[in-house]
Amino acid sequence: MRKTLLLATLTTILILGAGATAQDQKPKRPGPLAPIEDQAGLPRVLLIGDSISIGYTLPVRTLLKGKANVHRPNANCGPTTRGLESIDKWLGDGKWDVIHFNWGLHDLKYLGPNGENLADPKAKESRQQVPPDEYRGNLEQLVVRLKKTGASLIWCNTTPVPKGAKGRLVGDAKKYNQIAVEVMKKHEVQVNDLYGQIFKQLATAQRPANVHFTPDGSAILAKQVARAIEAQLKNR
Repeated sequence: MRKTLLLATLTTILILGAGATAQDQKPKRPGPLAPIEDQAGLPRVLLIGDSISIGYTLPVRTLLKGKANVHRPNANCGPTTRGLESIDKWLGDGKWDVIHFNWGLHDLKYLGPNGENLADPKAKESRQQVPPDEYRGNLEQLVVRLKKTGASLIWCNTTPVPKGAKGRLVGDAKKYNQIAVEVMKKHEVQVNDLYGQIFKQLATAQRPANVHFTPDGSAILAKQVARAIEAQLKNR
């Protein structure tokens, strides 16, 4: 009987303690993929991109707080093939003032013969997910679709692939960026050169042998993105 009473007392203490701990905790900040509610009277901005853009979404929102409503799709926007499949859904029915967009790192990565992700680029049966010529054609279609929104468009150059990154080759980002710049020039779309901005800081801003960035690296990218967006907003 005494053991049962002691166990019940300890259980009650644990439950009350857990409740107090939960109450003391501050509400968690919404993640980058969580939808946001527009603040009335502010312009609407859409970020389209892969996990690199997911990394800089929250700091961009902070930098543009009170200046713009910064949205993004609730997804990693992946390669241009996914963009073509999903662009209408991502754009929705609302009006956009600025769209800052990128595809590239998923296009240039290598897949195995059965679609295995991040395959060895040197393997005979490996292939790029979206080869350069197809990438060019897909970008053409996507830019034409985005221009129909009437938004100011900003193309974001693909960030570098470092040595040792799995499933990708050093130098391919530069090749795909050249294609993208040619497409953007043809359609008179502004280019935000994140590649050039971060290149000299890769040793400290990018994770070792990984295309992704440290929090500090994402903050550097965010400043460049926010500056480009704010400049376009002032020109509207």
